[in-house]
Amino acid sequence: MLALPVLLVAVYLTTLDFFVANLALPSIREELGAGDAAVQLVIVGYGAAYAGGLIVAGRLGDLYGHRRIFIGGLVLFTVASGACGLAPGAGELVPARVAQGVAAAMLAPQVLVLLGVLHPGAARERAFGWYGTVVGVAGVGGQAFGGLLVAADPLGLGWRACFLVNVPVGVAAAVLARHVLPRPARVRPARVRPVRVRPVLPWPVRVRFATAGGRGGLDWAGAGLVAGGLAAFVLPLVAGREQGWPWWTWVCLGAAGAALAGFGRRQRWLAARGREPLLDLRVFRESGFVAGLVAVGLLFGTSAGLSFVMALYLQDGLGLGPLPAALVATALNAGFFVASFRAYRVPRAAGALVLVGGLLLLASAAGWGAGAYAVAGALAVAGAGMGLLMSPLVASVVPSGRGGAAAGVLGTVQEAGGVIGGTVTGAAFFGALGGGWGSAAAAGIGVTAVMALGVLGHCLRRPVRGTPAAPAMIHVNQPSR
Repeated sequence: MLALPVLLVAVYLTTLDFFVANLALPSIREELGAGDAAVQLVIVGYGAAYAGGLIVAGRLGDLYGHRRIFIGGLVLFTVASGACGLAPGAGELVPARVAQGVAAAMLAPQVLVLLGVLHPGAARERAFGWYGTVVGVAGVGGQAFGGLLVAADPLGLGWRACFLVNVPVGVAAAVLARHVLPRPARVRPARVRPVRVRPVLPWPVRVRFATAGGRGGLDWAGAGLVAGGLAAFVLPLVAGREQGWPWWTWVCLGAAGAALAGFGRRQRWLAARGREPLLDLRVFRESGFVAGLVAVGLLFGTSAGLSFVMALYLQDGLGLGPLPAALVATALNAGFFVASFRAYRVPRAAGALVLVGGLLLLASAAGWGAGAYAVAGALAVAGAGMGLLMSPLVASVVPSGRGGAAAGVLGTVQEAGGVIGGTVTGAAFFGALGGGWGSAAAAGIGVTAVMALGVLGHCLRRPVRGTPAAPAMIHVNQPSR
């Protein structure tokens, strides 16, 4: 009974922490005397580490057990959160945020696989419904929660409360996880071989490590390529717009393309020689997998873009304070939460249609200069569309029999979709800012509506009512008690 809440707590914490830090940035800058680069790295470091580690973390779960990697990720996330909250300066805060991102990457694929394994039959529908609800509420309500927390200023902690609040929750979740998550079947240990290392040291040193790409081993070279490539892809997208797209952003994007291409070639090379790759590229041949990934990326881009626009428009455009802005933003969460309980009883296309309609209403309300009540009503409709759509769409993407690595691909697409969606929406928003806050908000929300139309097109092509075929059907060794 407690396994589902433990998994969902991890989902909530890791999703929330990507957004909640935004509200703390002004206070961080003032208290720590952080410069522009350090302040940006507080956000960018988390996102880049998270995106870069997802595929590797999924494979680690396949190799060493999803329960073990989940608990390890939860402990690391809790420790890193405490380090963030106690950081005496920006030089300590940024590495702690990177560690948080690594921990979040360790958790995400394991949650998807464990949900599918631990909740068979009709329980799967409810479990993935709750998963979608938690992801959506944490994603669209993160900044609202941050605003409430900063305004409340518990124990005079200021911005530090945004990170320290994770510590007691994470400790409790880690303790419970050891007792409520079943132990997995035994995993065959990785084959090892001795290697003589001559460079640098003046004497030979014998080192033992898991054979790259061998039976049961981790492809360390592939792990470095995919993690580095994804991090290099996310980093300039997050930081490039604010810095005017300097030369290093284009170098990073070029390096990301080269690294990811090298990763793909290496995985094919390993598979052709009968070795086990980090990611089985045959997963992309599964029917509807790539199209489903695109739809998921567009949906998370819509959510991230909408959160970005609302964070600015509610306070700077409508002149609301942090607390009233947070209350208006809860309309989105309320619509999402209520509709999510009907997600598997309504066709996905209907949910996408509600989402598009809500976004168009919201863009019109902003463009016409409507007040907070009209904006809240439109947000509730858009939130209902997300609630009807998110969990069935995510649950339908990962094909059966592909394990944690495929779940890592899904998580990577979610993260990249959010970053790209936020970047494109931000460009449209600031590009139209000369016409006033209402025009800028309408332009940014219009971009999210276009992304939502892409999701609608996918749902119309595959009009499934929404039983979670996967990740609920992901094949892993059944955990034994």
